Amino acid sequence: MAHKISRIFMAFTTAVLLGLSGIGHANTVQETPSALAMTGDALVARPALLVTTVAGAAVFIVSMPFSALGGNMAEAADVLVTGPAKATFVRCLGCTISGRKVSEVVEQ
Repeated sequence: MAHKISRIFMAFTTAVLLGLSGIGHANTVQETPSALAMTGDALVARPALLVTTVAGAAVFIVSMPFSALGGNMAEAADVLVTGPAKATFVRCLGCTISGRKVSEVVEQ
């Protein structure tokens, strides 16, 4: 039984993370973080946000029947899973706003 729940959880987490990959391409960020901000983000913030994403996904799965009955499943998914996942995976290192960093292409 536990093995089946684990497989369902892993499939759900994979589907959510794959679905988020296209969301981040729409936002561009114009920040220039310092080396200290990048280091702090890589060593402290990203691991904490990853734990928050996994915990939020677990809470979302547990609360899914209640969210479905209440009609706010999309909001629960956005707050508990999508928000932390965007902050973890779709934010440039050291930036405070979620989104992709603009890279300038020089034509020759």
